[in-house]
Amino acid sequence: MADTQLVMGASGFLGSHVTRQLAERGDDVRVWIRRTSSTVAFDDLQVERVHGELTDDAALVEAMRGVDTVYYCIVDARAWLRDPAPLFATNVEGLRHALDAAVEAKVRRFVFCSTVGTIGRSDDGRPADENDPNTWKHLGGPYIQARADAEDLVLRYCRERDLPGVVMNVSTTYGAPDHASPHGQLVADAARGKMPIYFGKASMEVVGIRDAARAFLLAAEKGRVGERYIISESYMTWKELVTIAAETGGVKPPRIGIPIPVMKVIGRLGDFGQKVLRRDTVMNSVSVRLMHFMPPLDHSKATRELGWEPSPTADEIREAANFYLERDRTKAQAA
Repeated sequence: MADTQLVMGASGFLGSHVTRQLAERGDDVRVWIRRTSSTVAFDDLQVERVHGELTDDAALVEAMRGVDTVYYCIVDARAWLRDPAPLFATNVEGLRHALDAAVEAKVRRFVFCSTVGTIGRSDDGRPADENDPNTWKHLGGPYIQARADAEDLVLRYCRERDLPGVVMNVSTTYGAPDHASPHGQLVADAARGKMPIYFGKASMEVVGIRDAARAFLLAAEKGRVGERYIISESYMTWKELVTIAAETGGVKPPRIGIPIPVMKVIGRLGDFGQKVLRRDTVMNSVSVRLMHFMPPLDHSKATRELGWEPSPTADEIREAANFYLERDRTKAQAA
């Protein structure tokens, strides 16, 4: 019987694409999801489904039985939450249960989805790499702290409990199919001509979703245990992003940019609204800071050690825009 590949978080954007590439490669694929999770992203694939919660240790061990590689793509990315407890419960404590199960099951590799938000800023103006220590995580709020704690936990298990773990520091992903990602929604709005403004000089590291997923498969084969790999293709401004999407949709791109100082004011107003209204608001000081604070990155280690050569992310942004527009047309025809 062939070894099985386990994808945890297959209902998510990245997890679904890792699942798809494994299935299309001909692997036996098992996915770990909640019973309430959407399966639309992999309903067309022949995969084994197992259901459970991260606190169910027995179910985790059983899910990993006979597994070659665990691709761990479970992330709570809601940086705007007023109550940070869910971020730590999922990203750190839930992960701990999965790591214990992986050690017990003696899997060959544990490929962990981290974030470029744990990479530091270089002191000499060069693009940052995996060796730059993160000295700004306190500015990223509980979300970045939780992701940094999760990454540290994985690396500690590698050192102390012989976990065959590889850490993937993934940037913001774009591409198709994309059924639910919040950053994909920005592409959809721009392609539909429903975004009159953009976020000034804000910039971010980006990568195509298929390239990101392919990096995970390469890491399972070539990644060094206990190492981190930046999975990001380029540094792109928000203006470039929405312009590509708008031009793909044949509409005018947004022409009004909100300056960063104004964005910061909007973020502070969001903070105030959270306190007064006692509800979460997506735009707050932390989410605004994350739009412009992270530095340009150097992904040459992933190229050198994994053989990872990413394509231009702009191409996958166009594919994402076309995906949304085609879905709109399909819905309109069915109405």
